[in-house]
Amino acid sequence: MATSASNPTKKAIRNPSGLGSGSQSGRKDVGAASGQTVKFARRTSSGRYISLSRDDIELSGDLSGDYMNYSVHIPPTPDNQPMDEPVEAQSVAVKAEEQYVSNSLFTGGFNSETRAHLMDKVIDSVVTHPQMAGSKGSSPCAMPTCDGKLITDERGNDIDPCDCHFKICRDCYLDARKDTGNCPGCKEPYSATGDNDEEAPVDFPASSTAPAAPALPSPTSKPGHHSLLEPTKSLLARGQAGASDFDHNRWLFETQGTYGYGNAFWPKGGGNGGGGYDEDGEDDDDEKEMGDGMPEMSEKPWKPLTRVVPMPTGIIQPYRLLMLVRFVALFFFLGWRIQHPNEEALWLWGMSVVCEVWFAFSWILDQVPKLHPINRITDLKVLKEKFETPSPANPTGRSDLPATDFFVSTADPDKEPPLVTANTILSILAVDYPIEKIACYISDDGGALLTFEAMAEAASFANIWVPFCRKHDIEPRNPDSYFNIKGDPTKNKWRTDFVKDRRKVKREYDEFKVRINGLPDSIRRRSDAFNAREEMKMMKHLREARGDSVEPMKLPKATWMADGTHWPGTWTTAAPDHTRTDHAGILQVMLKPPSNDPLFGLAEEGNQMLDHSDTDIRLPMLVYVSREKRPGYDHNKKAGAMNALVRASAVMSNAPFILNLDCDHYIYNSLAVREGMCFMMDRGGEDICYIQFPQRFENIDPSDRYANHNTVFFDGNMRALDGIQGPVYVGTGCLFRRFALYGFDPPSITDYSRREIQSPLDLDDVEMQKRPLTATDFDDELDPNLLSKRFGNSAVLAESIPVSEFQGRPLADHPAIKYGRPPGALVVPRVPLDSATVAEAISVISCWYEDKTEWGDRVGWIYGSVTEDVVTGYRMHNRGWHSVYCVTKRDAFRGSAPINLTDRLHQVLRWATGSVEIFFSRNNALIATRRLKFLQRIAYLNVGIYPFTSAFLLVYCFLPALSLFSGQFIVQTLNVAFLIYLLTITLTLIGLAILEVRWSGVGLEEWWRNEQFWLISGTSAHLYAVVQGILKVVAGIEISFKLTSKSAAEDNEDIYADLYIVKWTSLMIPPITIMMVNLISIAFAFARTIYSEIPQWSKLMGGAFFSFWVLAHLYPFAKGLMGRRGKTPTIVFVWSGLIAITLSLLWISISPPKSSGTVAGGGGNGGGFQFP
Repeated sequence: MATSASNPTKKAIRNPSGLGSGSQSGRKDVGAASGQTVKFARRTSSGRYISLSRDDIELSGDLSGDYMNYSVHIPPTPDNQPMDEPVEAQSVAVKAEEQYVSNSLFTGGFNSETRAHLMDKVIDSVVTHPQMAGSKGSSPCAMPTCDGKLITDERGNDIDPCDCHFKICRDCYLDARKDTGNCPGCKEPYSATGDNDEEAPVDFPASSTAPAAPALPSPTSKPGHHSLLEPTKSLLARGQAGASDFDHNRWLFETQGTYGYGNAFWPKGGGNGGGGYDEDGEDDDDEKEMGDGMPEMSEKPWKPLTRVVPMPTGIIQPYRLLMLVRFVALFFFLGWRIQHPNEEALWLWGMSVVCEVWFAFSWILDQVPKLHPINRITDLKVLKEKFETPSPANPTGRSDLPATDFFVSTADPDKEPPLVTANTILSILAVDYPIEKIACYISDDGGALLTFEAMAEAASFANIWVPFCRKHDIEPRNPDSYFNIKGDPTKNKWRTDFVKDRRKVKREYDEFKVRINGLPDSIRRRSDAFNAREEMKMMKHLREARGDSVEPMKLPKATWMADGTHWPGTWTTAAPDHTRTDHAGILQVMLKPPSNDPLFGLAEEGNQMLDHSDTDIRLPMLVYVSREKRPGYDHNKKAGAMNALVRASAVMSNAPFILNLDCDHYIYNSLAVREGMCFMMDRGGEDICYIQFPQRFENIDPSDRYANHNTVFFDGNMRALDGIQGPVYVGTGCLFRRFALYGFDPPSITDYSRREIQSPLDLDDVEMQKRPLTATDFDDELDPNLLSKRFGNSAVLAESIPVSEFQGRPLADHPAIKYGRPPGALVVPRVPLDSATVAEAISVISCWYEDKTEWGDRVGWIYGSVTEDVVTGYRMHNRGWHSVYCVTKRDAFRGSAPINLTDRLHQVLRWATGSVEIFFSRNNALIATRRLKFLQRIAYLNVGIYPFTSAFLLVYCFLPALSLFSGQFIVQTLNVAFLIYLLTITLTLIGLAILEVRWSGVGLEEWWRNEQFWLISGTSAHLYAVVQGILKVVAGIEISFKLTSKSAAEDNEDIYADLYIVKWTSLMIPPITIMMVNLISIAFAFARTIYSEIPQWSKLMGGAFFSFWVLAHLYPFAKGLMGRRGKTPTIVFVWSGLIAITLSLLWISISPPKSSGTVAGGGGNGGGFQFP
């Protein structure tokens, strides 16, 4: 075990203002290093440029104005072949450091030292990809008594630091550099070529002194100009193959380039008409004849990335009209009901009127936010043109898209199968987005070795799966879903080797699943073997010390990793410091950051014999994180785990955007991230806090018995909210702006670049707009010296905040974009990962880090509710942010949902309990700020109020039975006015449902299933949620919920087996009671009416109609109780019968029916009950 403090490699200095800021003062001139540029030229009368050398011209007198300074890219031709020099090659020391980080398991936490455990291997299987943890060189170190492996490059090839090719590992190399600086083989000093010594100077921006607060360049700063065009992929592949023939016409066609004006770019301060900038970074007013860059490219029309599509007028206008008509009808109906009480049964009339008033109020809260639904569409072609096409600001064509961090959370490998989580990770690693701009973080809140090794196996399989997806454009990129698709897999596939590749990848995936399924047994057998060995060692030691009379001793049953060391997380057999609630923080870089340039495979590469010669084989960074847990600390469940990922990712990758997914939700559309980025990078995108994608589910029964798809909410309510201030956050499938998660206000509320700030200098407006931004610009109350009170004591985390804010801005390519960044600002390569950075990440995931900070209160995911997702989104909207609902043509994400009745009710119970907590907290929309729009306030108010409808709904479901038992009705007589009002309300409701189906795309059957489950959940889970929420507020009783099980869908005989399993829960008691009481009341009223002297059929029909209305809604619930073969647990009938009989006897004792005649022996005043 080696501590990070003893590691000789220093932490790479991270410059907030230099990462993607457009400040290029410290960067080397790529064009100058290439040796392929001509710096002087003469312009002829025809507009052509004739290249001249410095010796051929004389820059003096009148001729000096005829020449200009510019750079020309000369394409590779048979007469001009580029030299084999790496322009920005990483040093040996940096490569060694990255290999050390990826091969080390970092642990640490409260009152413990951060340690980096160098692992010989992470999993038992063979590691092949050079980016993966545990990968090492093929040759051993040549130093005596050293068994280390050599440093490797991006392809996994061994690196020789010295020209003598002396084989040396990373640790020995660093020791040799630190001691003598000489190579142990040739005894000569190490060459400085390609080597970056620790004491070598680091390039800084113009200002070498670090400011007290992290600084950002102003939105008006200009990007640096490169002078080289990056070759296309086909050209690079041809260069690797060493083709001797060069097709000039094909090169011009592929690159869309020319040998003349089209390849000329003007550098900084580039002469007449160059459109460059002087040393102060300002426009050169004397040189604007040619404009900024090339005229043809700079004058392209501006194109939006997204477009709002309003609903058809023929649908939305009648929809609004019907809404108004029903509102008026409800008003007059309730007025009539209040003015015409039923004198014979005031109690029945009173209960019904109170319930109906509440239902009308609840309907208004749900319906009013649907006044302005909209649709949105994106343009991915424009996104590619703006961010990934060569331009004057980005001549290389390197991706200028902002980076994205992916968060995946899991907590229990027993309820969330590791194979499901692994498939989600594989779909993320294969997403269609710049590889170097992706980082995936998996949060294992259980700290289980099973999850750790499953993720390592997934990283190993990604070496085969990800290139296969890129090569053949596979969709979806979840291997389990892809190989289970019914249909022709060769559809739209044109490569001749597709069938061969698919067959081999399918076999590898089957073997991968077998390895995952065998991990529990493998870990158990390994741990038993190591524990037995340790016991034998202990017994031997005791015998040597005390003699033969030694009693057997039992050591703690540890869980062992593949390299023969203790697992620092949760052990299978609980022990101190190794339980689910008591273990150290763990961080492992499963896949180290990829190289910045594409890395194409070779035809004969690897043992799989797959041809990846034209496929980029790099993999995104993958990090396993298990935050520290200790007794006595409130870890805040999923919200705390997500905040730990926010801090760790800010230290390690600091992407300006975060996409979080549940472990069972995978990427179904590989372009989903690009579609979401269209909104963030479009005009007005700086005010968007998150992009919410709809949730789509698989393995739902065809009839969708319990409304698992929830399409009415996702396709109706969410589209409607998108037309106001944005949809609510629903917990998964959401692309966040990191800066919004930090609790800051949007730029439209706080004008960062133009607000009045006290400055000791008398600066004009232009200088104030160009000055670097500091922390106080984001928040008046955020003093730079008090950052630790809000974000904790990590300086690296504090410095990352303004960087992520700047990198998340849209391009400043239009006058209407006020808070943009210059084009080409994010083409800068990522800073290499080092051990000190990972050690800092371990520190920020410790259990004590959030103490006395605003994490969970204002920063990150908000604590205090089981529905932390809704509260987190509400806080952002309350600060003035907007959100966007992104519905893609192909589903963006897909996941699983519980199809079992009990599991579904418990899921709804958790949601409803969170809503009750919101209502009784300061997150109630009634006390929101003015920045929350009126209709958005009503929508959030409905989120907190809807569970309370359950009390009125429960009473209303019993009213038909009470009416039938008593022989009374909610109205005294069924007159014409009552029937007209009732008919109007019913017809308008049907009309609204039909029109809502039209504009939302929801099917009528789906709408009806949603209505049915609304009553089922309203009489069961919602009622319990209200009781639990009140108990928590009044008595302080904490609420605990079971984790929803994620089905692995391993039952091939019947994937809907869970649908028929009946699991008893107390949530079933109210709906069962309602059914039994209504059925008994119908039979009772029918028999009484038949045998009565004067049958009152109108009252029977009125009560029976509403009873059948209740029973029709409860039909899916009754069907679920029957199970597969119609068997229902005896306890169901016992409870139902007892409750129904008790209620019936209670009613008879309270209001005994009058006798129709005298009872024998009882006189004429007998009030006994007599059956007909």
